[in-house]
Amino acid sequence: MTAARPFANVDELLTKADSIWWSLSSEDWLEAFRAHPKIGEKKAAAAQSEEALQWSAQEQSGVNDAAATTMAALAAGNRDYEQRFGFIFIVCATGKSSEEMLAILQARLQNDAETEIAVAAEEQRKIMRLRLEKLLQQ
Repeated sequence: MTAARPFANVDELLTKADSIWWSLSSEDWLEAFRAHPKIGEKKAAAAQSEEALQWSAQEQSGVNDAAATTMAALAAGNRDYEQRFGFIFIVCATGKSSEEMLAILQARLQNDAETEIAVAAEEQRKIMRLRLEKLLQQ
């Protein structure tokens, strides 16, 4: 992204970000996934900046008032997902309730590995765009 500067406008920046994202390897995507906490958790596997921690908390705010049974089901689903696919469940959680995220998780557990890495990469792309927009608003 740095090498692609300057950008004429926000649309150009976001288009370039998308283009770069889809040019990356699955190993690069997995590295990005590790920078996120699991749904319902506060800490990511990889170190995060304070700002990233705050954004994750905001994005996952739909779990703040979740019932204990929903939180337990999310934790179990996270474990099943990671065991099945080898990486954490990634979803663009902004605006989603804990029940919605649980339903998405359960549905995606039915995917094959090739489909799921692509779905997870698209969810990460959505998160990236939201965060770029937040950076631009600062």
